[in-house]
Amino acid sequence: MHPVTPAGGLVGRDSEMALLTGLIRDVARKHGSSMLIEGEPGIGKSALVRAAVAEARKAGCQVFWGSGDELGQALPLLPFLDGLRVREPSPNPRRSAIVRLLRGEATADRGTDVPAMLAEQLLALVTEQCAVQPTILVIDDLQWADHASVTLWGRLARLAQQVPLLLIGIMRPVPQRDDLLALRRTVDDHARLQLTGLTGAGVSDLVAALAGGEPDGDLLRLADGAAGNPLYVTEIVAALARSSSLTITEAGAAGVAGGSAPGSLSAAIADRLGFVARPVRDVLRAAALLGVDFAVPDLAIVLGRSVTDLIPAVDEACAAGVLAESGNSLGFRHPLIRAALYDDMPVPVRAAWHRDAGRALAKAGAPADRVARQMLRAVGGLGGTPGSATGEPMDDWMLDWLASSADQLVNQAPGVAADLLSRAVAGSPAASARNGRLASRLADSLYRIGDRAAAEQVANRALEHATEPDVLVDLHWTLAQCRMLEGQFAESLAALDRALAAPGISARQRARLLVLAARTHDSLGEFDKAEEVAASALAAASEAGDSWAMGWALHVLTIVTAVQGHVSDALPLFDQALAVTGSDPALTDLRLLLHINKAITLGNLDRYEEALAAATQARDLADQVGTTFRLAQAHGALAQLLFETGRWDDALAEVAIVHESMKEPAAACYELSIAAVISFHRDETAVARRYLAAAAPHAKRIGHRIIGVLALARSLDYEHADALPEALAALTDAFDADTEEIEEMEAVLPDAVRLATQAGQLDLAQTLADRATALAADSAIPRRQANGLYCRGLLDSDAPRLLAAAERYDEAGRPLMKAKALEAAAGHFVDAGDRTQARAAFTAAVEVYTSLGAAADVSRLQAAFRAHGIRRGPHAKHRRAQSGWDSLTATEIKIAAFVEEGLSNPEIAARLLLSRRTVATHVSHILKKLNVNSRIDIARESALRTVTPR
Repeated sequence: MHPVTPAGGLVGRDSEMALLTGLIRDVARKHGSSMLIEGEPGIGKSALVRAAVAEARKAGCQVFWGSGDELGQALPLLPFLDGLRVREPSPNPRRSAIVRLLRGEATADRGTDVPAMLAEQLLALVTEQCAVQPTILVIDDLQWADHASVTLWGRLARLAQQVPLLLIGIMRPVPQRDDLLALRRTVDDHARLQLTGLTGAGVSDLVAALAGGEPDGDLLRLADGAAGNPLYVTEIVAALARSSSLTITEAGAAGVAGGSAPGSLSAAIADRLGFVARPVRDVLRAAALLGVDFAVPDLAIVLGRSVTDLIPAVDEACAAGVLAESGNSLGFRHPLIRAALYDDMPVPVRAAWHRDAGRALAKAGAPADRVARQMLRAVGGLGGTPGSATGEPMDDWMLDWLASSADQLVNQAPGVAADLLSRAVAGSPAASARNGRLASRLADSLYRIGDRAAAEQVANRALEHATEPDVLVDLHWTLAQCRMLEGQFAESLAALDRALAAPGISARQRARLLVLAARTHDSLGEFDKAEEVAASALAAASEAGDSWAMGWALHVLTIVTAVQGHVSDALPLFDQALAVTGSDPALTDLRLLLHINKAITLGNLDRYEEALAAATQARDLADQVGTTFRLAQAHGALAQLLFETGRWDDALAEVAIVHESMKEPAAACYELSIAAVISFHRDETAVARRYLAAAAPHAKRIGHRIIGVLALARSLDYEHADALPEALAALTDAFDADTEEIEEMEAVLPDAVRLATQAGQLDLAQTLADRATALAADSAIPRRQANGLYCRGLLDSDAPRLLAAAERYDEAGRPLMKAKALEAAAGHFVDAGDRTQARAAFTAAVEVYTSLGAAADVSRLQAAFRAHGIRRGPHAKHRRAQSGWDSLTATEIKIAAFVEEGLSNPEIAARLLLSRRTVATHVSHILKKLNVNSRIDIARESALRTVTPR
């Protein structure tokens, strides 16, 4: 048999190699990009990328490679978890946080989307890796990746425009899933590479390299049957060599001495496997159960042999071209080889072997996702509806493993857990203790994937037989959560009352049920009752030493205390709650929520320096360990504080960081309204109305809940249309006399009094001013005192009182209201004939409005006072350009200068004490305003201005 000579390098792909090596050179110079490579199986996609990245480390890049797997596509984010090697021991705190999430050691509140948390952590990990060293991340076989992985790839592709990341996706044209089709549409044409068959010359060169001689006509005719598919060509030549049909003449020509080539690629692969010894073939079959790539220790566990014992078989498989090294693991040289072995096994045999493999891995303490992958194939999982039970029955070991390990699986892959647990519940006696534990985890997993109706049904059925107190608490908790989210608060409280009345519940269980009851009363707006129940929960939790229940009870108390108007009294409760939750990794999510709410509370007290520090701490913690939901809340809190303190450009950047679709309706409504208010003041009416239109569907979802800044935005819209009655109604309709939402009511009172006096509705103005005065009475909050002075000054045309209001607004750190008070004072000084005082107040108001970029206010004010012969000194440019360098904000100019220095986003964030996401948003705005495409363009524009960052 004539040996096949391995090709010395990639053949027939010169232009494609040049493209990829160019991208690698770019990323080494810190200019990131993404590339989606598509083509049929065996066309050489992976081989091309492997050849291209082989020298990447010498260029100063780090390379990570992950792959989708048909066996593991039900498990979220596996290609990234494996590719980024997060399970390997590491001192890196980000990697440690991910491992804790995978193990269920850092879980959040019930119902938290842990896969979403993992995606955020992986996104942050990649960003941090890029800050350390230019990074190449390859995800192979993207067509087998789960939906969360496809979504994350798309997010990383957008990130690659901002950081030194070369992101490569490799995929086949089928299956044509909706998420993959959407991904293709979002990728620009220049970032897609369609790999087709080799040309005739390319096939000839490949055959020559494989055979060790120039192919003659007969050999080329056989190779032509491969239609330019490099893998098929390789297998044809290898099959001829194995059958001794390949000859080399003395002149160095390669030919065929009888025999025939395999008629298909699958036949060619089967031919290769046919030459492997039976003991090696058995090892390969077991490996095929584990996936395309596998850990050798896992293979040893499945076969019940030692790693040392497997070395001869593994060496022979590698020599036969079946296996190859894949990072720190082994893998099949091509997925089609693994598929041939796997599909060759009879289905019943394959299922039984999966069952045995899962049992061996479970006994060895393998991670839950690896055991679950085998169990799914053993019982025919993920073929039906969650909550149903079809397919093969479960063995006792499966039921025991799920009863003890379900929590980890529910956290990491709730969809998989729901599938397996539904079979487990159906396969165990309803009255057994094990069935109760399994049912409680099934109800939880169904709740997490959004199937609340099925979760409620499972929980109700299990409650008919459950007797263990922990199981009863879990079932009632899930049931109450489902009903609360459906708006069935009375039913939720009734279920909790039944659980609290159950005999034998411990102080810990009682505390947790009371926490949920307190949260339910809070959601109903029954704040007195919520306070009473939360206090009882805190007492029970303290008795039990349960930090989880103590933390959540204190959280409810902070909310109801602040809502009832005792804002200062909430601060010690925040500190107590943060102290309780600080040492428990499982309470990270609650700690994040407490930091966010404390920041907002400090802002409501006008303690803005502390508020901004707390909000920044919350944002940084959310960036490290939070969900998108918590991250959106943290950025939203910062946006609110920055808006109130007049840092409007930074506020707009915070609003834009997390898309509105990822925010709860009230938060999205609030932040879009902030952006609308800023835009109205800046005379960007069309932009403002787009923000209002975007807020409308969110406002509809929250019903009659008061959002003060939304009312202000709607009122400004009417004001810009000279519709004064409607502008006033937009504010007065936002609240009624019985409202308990004091903070939201206070936000609209000053403007409501202003409009009421302008409209001549003095009785209404009097009523509203009285309300502001009552809130200011005995209050130490500067803004509240300022509101009382401002409203009374407007009503009484009292210019000195309005100046006093301006001073208090200045002490409160609220420049917009300071400017309004100065403007009103200037007007009343004019009416009183005091032009000196009028000019001083007018000038001060214009300066404040100008500092905010409030072009509409500056124009209105100057026009009004021009009629009285009062003008500002030298005219300052107050209308910002819409595009070009002059349209950049002060923060954006600083960031552009740092880009010119070659700093990465994380480095810029550290310099400016911003989050990396905020910097990324600013960079995106700079690119859009300058109408350029890359950081190189930003650096060039900045260099032309020779700007030095401060």
